Amino acid sequence: MDPSNRERVESWLRYSEDLGLGPYYRNRAVSPSSPSALPASTSPTIEFQTAAPKREPAPAPPALRTPSISSSAAIKPVAPEPSLFEIVDRVEGDSLDRIREDIGDCTRCRLHKGRTKIVFGVGNPKAELMFVGEGPGRDEDLQGEPFVGRAGKLLTQMIEAMGLRREDVYIANVVKCRPPENRLPEKDEIAICSPFLMRQIDVIRPKVICCLGSCSAQTLLATTQGISRFRGEWFDFRGAKLIPTYHPAYLLRNPAAKSDVWKDLQKVMAYLGLQPKRR
Repeated sequence: MDPSNRERVESWLRYSEDLGLGPYYRNRAVSPSSPSALPASTSPTIEFQTAAPKREPAPAPPALRTPSISSSAAIKPVAPEPSLFEIVDRVEGDSLDRIREDIGDCTRCRLHKGRTKIVFGVGNPKAELMFVGEGPGRDEDLQGEPFVGRAGKLLTQMIEAMGLRREDVYIANVVKCRPPENRLPEKDEIAICSPFLMRQIDVIRPKVICCLGSCSAQTLLATTQGISRFRGEWFDFRGAKLIPTYHPAYLLRNPAAKSDVWKDLQKVMAYLGLQPKRR
């Protein structure tokens, strides 16, 4: 091979080898760039051995695994991987009034553009039981109070069936403004608004948090798994026991699921020592 052509070929091969497409030469002790190192009647033998770098398999995402619980004495909640909210610092001397004042006439995310009223939360500021939904609907947006529409009336019935009144519990949402067309809140909207919910939880210090629906449960538990995978199981969250169940709006569309929700509420009642309402 002409020396000038050989030099170009060798340069190209070295460049390719640097990209991980080598090795090319059978005998690495012989430098192919030195013509005198090779017999005059032979040319270098090239082997294309493309070897992909070894990669360690990616670890599987942690699954939500919780024990089956039939009584308060058996509670051994298994929490998922810590979420952002588990490491959010508590605010010393915080109060619900201060949180509402800090929210102000909020314009932090796009949801403010279509709202009528901010839906902060309602109920007993020292409640042992706190319900958390996803966001306000049309009726809530108009009245400024969570769960006052058809789903809210069903939630009130659920609370009363547990032997409580609506004013005995605290009710709030992940976001404080109504999403357009009642869509689910988007990730950036949740990230901006949900820290106010964390502060509400820290101030109220409930014994039990009942997440209503996938959005609430997935947000607080930092998971993308469907709620049917872990509905009715116990988790630790910011000093409280957390239990996810179906949203009342889902029950309006799927009445057969009411029995599942009642089983979940019975677990809450057993933990709090509540007696069901006598009919």
